[in-house]
Amino acid sequence: MRYEADLKYCPQCQDEYRSDIITCASCKLPLLGGAEMQDLGNRSQQDRNSRRGALSADDDIVTIHKGPLADLKKFEKAFLGENIGMMIVGDEGGCNKGCCPTTFFLQVRREDAMAAAALIQEDFQRATGLDDYDTSTCDAVFNQDASHAICPACGFEFETTTTCPDCGLCFA
Repeated sequence: MRYEADLKYCPQCQDEYRSDIITCASCKLPLLGGAEMQDLGNRSQQDRNSRRGALSADDDIVTIHKGPLADLKKFEKAFLGENIGMMIVGDEGGCNKGCCPTTFFLQVRREDAMAAAALIQEDFQRATGLDDYDTSTCDAVFNQDASHAICPACGFEFETTTTCPDCGLCFA
């Protein structure tokens, strides 16, 4: 992708902004100049090119994710695009005859594990919509003896009752 030097860009969503804007309206991330984005893209390309692609028998392999086969197979295209070799192996469980594993494991080279985990995290955020959700109040604890409470579901602050007046979460 080509970036204009006099514009700014979001490093996450790639949206383009005027040079006087400093934060992405969607992602709330600091914007980067065109030259910075070009450098970031070049480094990403170098990282992809430095990876060895398909796995071999001599590679140091680690498991980074487990789940049903269909859930793991959806990462093949993204991993291929990033030149990350992967394999999916089944556990020894199932019908005890070795023919139908119930749990599968996604494995990659140890040196590619961080990049692969980042792709899985991006997929999770995209699939759940949590990248746009404010999770800062998720750890709030309801105290019925306090005069005010913060709802852990929606973040609404209210005078303590047994139900959040904003989202209806019941604390009884």
